[in-house]
Amino acid sequence: MSSTIGDLGEFGLIARVTARFPETDDVILGPGDDAAIVSAADQRVVASTDVLVEGRHFRLDWSSARDIGHKAVAQNAADIAAMGARTTALLLGLAAPKDLPLAWAEEFAEGVREECAVVGCTVVGGDTVGSPTLTVSVTALGSLDGACSVRRSGARPGDSIAVTGPLGLSAAGLALFQEGLADEDAARTAAAEHRSPAPPYAQGPRAALAGARAMLDVSDGLAQDLGHIAAASGVGIDIRRDALDPAPGLLAAVELLAAAGHPAGGVGRPPREAAVDLMVSGGEDHALAAAFPPGAAPPDGWSVIGAVREAAPDGPRVTVDGRPPERSGWDHFSR
Repeated sequence: MSSTIGDLGEFGLIARVTARFPETDDVILGPGDDAAIVSAADQRVVASTDVLVEGRHFRLDWSSARDIGHKAVAQNAADIAAMGARTTALLLGLAAPKDLPLAWAEEFAEGVREECAVVGCTVVGGDTVGSPTLTVSVTALGSLDGACSVRRSGARPGDSIAVTGPLGLSAAGLALFQEGLADEDAARTAAAEHRSPAPPYAQGPRAALAGARAMLDVSDGLAQDLGHIAAASGVGIDIRRDALDPAPGLLAAVELLAAAGHPAGGVGRPPREAAVDLMVSGGEDHALAAAFPPGAAPPDGWSVIGAVREAAPDGPRVTVDGRPPERSGWDHFSR
């Protein structure tokens, strides 16, 4: 009986994993041939790729294989949603040591399958390769279904900035894991969001229909990611702290971190202030942020948290209450 992926072999592993993924109406030819065929009735294909590396994006002692499967799908499908599109298909790459337990690979595939069911897509192909470092790569394909794409370059002065989805929870969850507090009752919401994010996929197309002029997935911190919209659009953006409403789970996590003396808890500061700091600078939220023109109301589930202004010639692209943010967000090559 096979106990590792090395025992099963490459093609046995592929057959075992791909058998879990259902067919969908967007797929003409799924796994098993040299390439898949996915319907592109819109004549445009939205595409995005993300890579997750053990020790950088996940830790096996913090996250289950199922969690990592969910996360691999979520962070890619969120990028598709941020274009105003829906995800139709995924290509999955897995680089792993040959002694990786087969049970881990099967549980990982279950996580992928479950998140695909939420998104409404399936896996149509990919690749496996031996590697000393466990690495997952996902390419997501999507359809605009006849709608216009929502890019980063469409924001204009006078637009409102709105967000939907969790902000700050994943960063709080990471801090809780670092402190060994992730199993505490008050940590459950934030820890779960860090392990297995739940992006608001359907809100991307809804925002597009509501008139959003620019949009993106918040993955590296709200202030930093809004800076991408500001740079692409040639504008400035100001965030209002009083418009950011921390979730109860975030406040609970911040209070726990403060008691432990972790900087993310904002020791000596009111919990709400520390929570808002995480909402502004925390990474891996996979919320959506968008610019809406005057007179266009964001859909239900969105909250207006700022405004687009003229770009200051020598000033910061993004400000918080008119001032540069103390921390902007995550950069893989600066840490």
